[in-house]
Amino acid sequence: MSIRPVLETRRAVKAMEGAGVHLHRAFGFQDPSELDPFLLFDDFRNENPAHFEKGFPWHPHRGIETITYVLNGTVEHGDSLGNSGTLGAGDVQWMTAGSGIMHQEMPCGNAAGQMHGFQLWGNLPSAQKMTDPRYQDVNAREIPEVIDDDGTLVRVITGEFWGKRGPVDGIAADPQYLDVTVPAGVCKTFQIDTYRRAFAYVFDGAAAFADASPPSGVLLEKEVMGKEVNIRDLSGDRTLIRFGTGDEVTVQAGPNGARFLLISGAPIEEPVAWHGPIVMNTQDELKKAIKELRNGTFIKPVH
Repeated sequence: MSIRPVLETRRAVKAMEGAGVHLHRAFGFQDPSELDPFLLFDDFRNENPAHFEKGFPWHPHRGIETITYVLNGTVEHGDSLGNSGTLGAGDVQWMTAGSGIMHQEMPCGNAAGQMHGFQLWGNLPSAQKMTDPRYQDVNAREIPEVIDDDGTLVRVITGEFWGKRGPVDGIAADPQYLDVTVPAGVCKTFQIDTYRRAFAYVFDGAAAFADASPPSGVLLEKEVMGKEVNIRDLSGDRTLIRFGTGDEVTVQAGPNGARFLLISGAPIEEPVAWHGPIVMNTQDELKKAIKELRNGTFIKPVH
């Protein structure tokens, strides 16, 4: 077993999308190979309805999958194929845009006006870029939870973990998407396939992640699972942790515990031609998609 080194720790940055939704972006529109197969990750948390209620009106998607996970409030959605619905607290929507879809998402806060959720974009390989669009809407009750003896709680959204399998399936990158809560002071190790790209996103409390090699700065030395490792400074709210290769991620929760997403997937390792919510493999494919969007032929018949 080898601990994955921490390649980078960085705070999410403020951004604005849609019709004026204030959010924090952990990564996106930069180097697509950095976290291949994942392209973008947004944290749309807000307590001011004026900063999210105008939402994300009609917009196109092609060549990607969008994964929306709601923690607080609701998100009403609809598309050009006639699908519509509402995501509530704890619900997940995994949308495969494939050949193309027009889509809208309108967040609404809870009774106190609070809204919180995440959206992750996953790339599709060239062989699936033009597949038929589809949805997997998952109710919170369908997502299995496992609790370890030390109080660690894991919601398994997709992939397999501790004998439980998440309800979302048939995804190109065969991802593992976990919502992890580690109690105060607990040190925990999670297994991740060596060949996957992986990242964590801390959104509540604080956590320190073990590093296999000594980084610069002040370190806390700690023996974990019989190994001497280095623990970086605590990563707090809205922090992305990007890991190198290895098959273990070890975390030490802070004095108030920690809650974070732990996400990994098999890299696609193909060229990326990217313009907003349209992601293809070549510039010619991208130009064709934009042309079709303009002339009204973007939406393909569903087989």
